Amino acid sequence: MTAPPRSTVELFRRGGLRRLASGGRSWRAIAIALAVIVPMTLFGSIILMTPSPSVLLGGRNAEDCAEAATGTDVSATAQTDIPRDYLELYKKFGRQIGVQWNVLAAIGKRETDHGRSSLPGVSSGTNYAGAAGPMQFLVSTWGGKTRIKIGPDLNGYASDGDGDGYGDIYDPADAILGAAKMLKRNGAPDDLRRAIFVYNRATWYVDQVLEIARRYAANGQIQLPPEADPACDSSYVASAPDDVVRTILEYALAQRGKPYRWGGTGPDAFDCSGIIYMAYRNAGLSIPRTTFGQWPFGVRVQPGSEQPGDLVFFNAGPGTSKDHPGHVGMVVSPGKMIEARCTLCGPIKVTTYGGRPNIVGFTRPLENEDVVAQLKRALT
Repeated sequence: MTAPPRSTVELFRRGGLRRLASGGRSWRAIAIALAVIVPMTLFGSIILMTPSPSVLLGGRNAEDCAEAATGTDVSATAQTDIPRDYLELYKKFGRQIGVQWNVLAAIGKRETDHGRSSLPGVSSGTNYAGAAGPMQFLVSTWGGKTRIKIGPDLNGYASDGDGDGYGDIYDPADAILGAAKMLKRNGAPDDLRRAIFVYNRATWYVDQVLEIARRYAANGQIQLPPEADPACDSSYVASAPDDVVRTILEYALAQRGKPYRWGGTGPDAFDCSGIIYMAYRNAGLSIPRTTFGQWPFGVRVQPGSEQPGDLVFFNAGPGTSKDHPGHVGMVVSPGKMIEARCTLCGPIKVTTYGGRPNIVGFTRPLENEDVVAQLKRALT
């Protein structure tokens, strides 16, 4: 296939579709044809949109979202009980990783009273079970040593929260960041009982942590963090660079709250590439179905230049490698993506990708020559 003129590609990249008119037709009429009529003619059916999961999850209003984002949802109990430096770390890393700050704080309280305990293993050595530090990580789970240089071969939850290049199990910033990552890896912010149980395998422990977390919240509740709550992200679609991306995002975001299913392409469940395939199909565009096909399909984008609608790939899963990524998400805003991650990772949701390991790269399917040709045909 002959590549379309570069000027056409640039037109689509800069959102020129919104301004283009041909033969006396307005862009509004063309947009309707592209977003509605083309999917019908290409695929012979209308892909039904699902209700916003904000209704299913309870959701919050704009004031609630702003309160959670700024950390003003801290109760008087939390302000009195949690040392100021620890409170800032719980809020910072809860927000960064996408887990509830008050759950992090509750674990810190239950484990070591926010580092104030004088028991063995809190500030040096280990306790009887081999745990150490303010968040009481097993040294083996941390990475094998109490202080580890952070690098690509790290195997554990050792983290560098203070920016010194090392993961120190006794450093509050490092330990709290590691705890946030562990909770996220095991189901938070959605499946908190599972995530906390993996942290300490006792149901009474889970109950105690959740009760403390509720006392630490100003409203006495454990809510989704803003980046994971559908009611707090109305700007994603509104800030899309053009109407094509807007149509893609609308479909993908409408699937939040649904479960992951390997090979799923909806309407009740999706896998990581399935939701992306169907979101593009909803805009009348055909792209490969699987992650392995989607990776070489799009035009590569330099990190930091990605925009909504682009894809972010990860080296994850059996049979994957740096040049053969096994997981994919769709960028919805800088640093955030929507993903269907895995069966045990909770429902489809918006997550952060900035702190995620094993990112292979970013691509832009809308600049693939076949997709550009599909868009051109829709306008003729």
